[in-house]
Amino acid sequence: MSIKIALAGNPNCGKTTLFNNLTGSNQYVGNWPGVTVEKKEGRLVGNKDVIIQDLPGIYSLSPYTLEEVVTRNYLVQEKPDVILNIIDGTNIERNLYLTTQLVEVGLPMVIAINMMDLVRKNGDKIDIAKLEKKLGCKVIEISALKGDATKKAAELCIEEAKKGKQTELPHVFTGSVEHAIAHIEESIQGLVDATELRWYAIKVFERDSKALELIQLSADLKNHLEEHIKECEKEMDDDAESIITNQRYLYIQELVKECVSKKRKAGELSTSDKIDKIVTNRILALPIFAVVMFLVYYIAVSTIGTVVTDWTNDVLFGEWLQGGAETLLTNAGASDWVISLVVDGILGGLGAPIGFVPQMAIVFLFLSILEDCGYMARVAFIMDRVFRRFGLSGKSFIPFLISSGCGVPGIMGTRTIESESDRRMTMMTTTMIPCGAKLPVIALIAGFLMGGAWWMAPVMYFAGIIMVIVCCIILKKTKMFAGDPVPFVMELPAYHVPSVKGVLLHVWERVWAFIKKAGTILFLCCAVMWFLGSFGFVDGSFGLVDSADSLLAVIGGVLAPLFAPLGFGTWQAVASSLSGFVAKEGIVSTMGLLSSLAVEVEEYEVSMHDAFAAFFPSGIAAVSFLLFNMFDSPCLAAISSMAKEMGNRKFFWFAILFQNLMAYCVALVVYQLVGLAIGEVAFNVFTVVALAVLAVLLYLLFRPDPNKKKVSEGKAAKAGA
Repeated sequence: MSIKIALAGNPNCGKTTLFNNLTGSNQYVGNWPGVTVEKKEGRLVGNKDVIIQDLPGIYSLSPYTLEEVVTRNYLVQEKPDVILNIIDGTNIERNLYLTTQLVEVGLPMVIAINMMDLVRKNGDKIDIAKLEKKLGCKVIEISALKGDATKKAAELCIEEAKKGKQTELPHVFTGSVEHAIAHIEESIQGLVDATELRWYAIKVFERDSKALELIQLSADLKNHLEEHIKECEKEMDDDAESIITNQRYLYIQELVKECVSKKRKAGELSTSDKIDKIVTNRILALPIFAVVMFLVYYIAVSTIGTVVTDWTNDVLFGEWLQGGAETLLTNAGASDWVISLVVDGILGGLGAPIGFVPQMAIVFLFLSILEDCGYMARVAFIMDRVFRRFGLSGKSFIPFLISSGCGVPGIMGTRTIESESDRRMTMMTTTMIPCGAKLPVIALIAGFLMGGAWWMAPVMYFAGIIMVIVCCIILKKTKMFAGDPVPFVMELPAYHVPSVKGVLLHVWERVWAFIKKAGTILFLCCAVMWFLGSFGFVDGSFGLVDSADSLLAVIGGVLAPLFAPLGFGTWQAVASSLSGFVAKEGIVSTMGLLSSLAVEVEEYEVSMHDAFAAFFPSGIAAVSFLLFNMFDSPCLAAISSMAKEMGNRKFFWFAILFQNLMAYCVALVVYQLVGLAIGEVAFNVFTVVALAVLAVLLYLLFRPDPNKKKVSEGKAAKAGA
C-alpha cells in the first residue's frame, strides 16, 4: 500500500528543492511565487511505495488565488496520508502562519525547518523540542539545497502516516473567540469528519463561502451561529476574518519569543538587506536591472556565443554536414530531389536555428543564476512599482519573467493572479517578451543583416517590456479589463550562492526542450517548407523548380502585398513569418532553407549573408520584420495553452486579433516613420496611414480612463445617499 506525502509551504521556502531532492525529479526550482502552479508528483528515491506530492506554494488556506484553491481542495477533500510542512528557517514567523492552518486540517503532519545552514550562519537558534511541544507535531531541521536530513524528514513522515494519528492541535485562539469556535464545533458535530471538525468550525466563524457550501448548514443553524459570530465581532470590534488573523499572529509572536533566539539585534541590517538598499533603490533599481540585462545579452550574443554560433552555422552545418552530405549522396547516385531534401531541406533548415543554441544556453545560464540567487525576485518587486502606475500589479511581471524562457509556462504562471481581467490581460501580453525561441530570430537579424549588432537582443527584451506596458495601459481603459490592480505580496528570499546542479539543470531543460522541438516540430516544418519551396508548376507540369517558381513563392507572393507597407513584401520574408506561427524557431529554419536553396553549398558563408539580405530591401525593413514576429501571436503550443487558460472563446479570439493587429501597427509605424526619418523609406500613402495609426495609438494611450470616471461617480452617488 502506497503512502502519500504532501509537501506544503510558502513560496520560496525551498519546497520544490526538497521535492527534487526526495524524488530525483527534474523539475526546475524558481525563486518567485507561482512557478509551481499545480500539484506535482514523484516517488521517493529508494522507496517506490511512497508518493511525494508537490503542492503550489501558498501563504494561507484562504481560497483567494488558484494555487490556494488547488492546495486546500487537495488537503481537505483528497486527504494525503501525511503533510510535510516546509518552513523557511530564516523567516520563521511569517511561515508559521500557514503552519497554524495546516495543523487544523487534522491530518498527521511533520514540520521541516529548511535553510538551517543559513540560520546557523546567522548565529540564530531554534528550540526544536519546545516547538514540537507547542505545535503538537514532529519538527526536524533540514537543508534542502545541501540535502541535509531530507531523507530523515521523509522517514519521519512515513512513521507518522503509519500511526495515522491526528496531530495534537495547538491552543491558538483565546477568550471569546475560542468560546465561539468551540460552540460551532459542538453545533456542526456529525456534519463533518471528526478529524476536520476544528478546521470547519474556524471556517464557519470566518464565513468562508466555499467551506459553507461543503457542509450545507440548515437556515436555522446558520442563523444561530451567525448570532454568536456577531457577538464576538462586537466584543472584539472587528470582522471575523480579521479577528482570526490577528489571534494567529499574536500566538505566533509568543511562539517565536519562546522558541527562537536571534543573534542579530532588532533593526540591524542583514547582508541581503544591505544589498537591497542598492538594488531595490527607487532611483537605482531600474538602471541596475537594465545594465544587468544588457551585460547578459552582450556576453551571450557578442562574445563566446557568437564564436560558437558562427562555427556551427558556417563550418559544422555549412561546410561539413551539408557539403559532406551532398558529396556522399551524389557519389551514391541519389536523385536531385533526395539531395535537395537532405542538404537544403533538413540540414539547411535545422542548421539555422540549432546554430544559435550556444547563445541561447549562455542567456539561460545567466538568467538561471539571477533567478536562483534571488535577484529576479527583487525585479518583480521593483516592477510592481512601475506596473501599478499602469493598472497592473507585480504579480503580472512574474509570468513575464517566466516567458523569457518559454511562453507556455509564462501563460500558466498567470494562475497566481486573483483578478480574472488582469489574468487574461497578462496572458495576452506575456508572450510579447522575447522567449528562447525568438532569440535565434533576434540573433539572425542582428548577426547576418546588421553586422552583429549585440545590442539588438537586450533592446528587443526591453522593447517587449515597453510593448507590454503600452498594451496594458490601452486595455485597462476598456470595459473588458477595467479595475484596480490586485495587491502584490511576496517574500524576498535571502541572497545566496546558486546551486550549480540546479542552474545547470535549468539550462539543460530549456536547451533540451529546444533541441527536442528541432527534432520534431521543426523537422516536420523543414520538410513541409522544403517541399513547398522546391516543387511547383512550370509549363503545365509539376516537379522540382527554382525556389522563385515554387508553391511557397506563390503563397508568399499572394500575401506579400499585405506586408509590403511593413517593408518586407518579399515572398521569402512572408513565408518565413508564416512558419513562425507554428514555431518561432521556424522563421530561422525557413530563412535558412530558402537561403540554402538559393546558393551553392561550397559558397555557403558568403552567399548566405547575401541571400538573407536579399529578403529585405533595407535595414529598417529587417527591424520591422523582427518587431512583427516578436509581438504577433505566439507559437501553436502557446496559443493552445492560452485557449485552455482563457476558458472563454470570445476573449481568446480577441487576444489573437489584438496581438496580430498591435504587431502590424507597431511594425508599420516603425518602418514608415523611422524609415522616413533616416532616409531609407520615401514618403508614400502608407506614411500617412502610419501617422494616422500612431495618432490613434497615442490617443488610446493617453486618453483619460473612462472607467475611473464611472467609479468616481458611483462613489459620489453612494456618499450622497
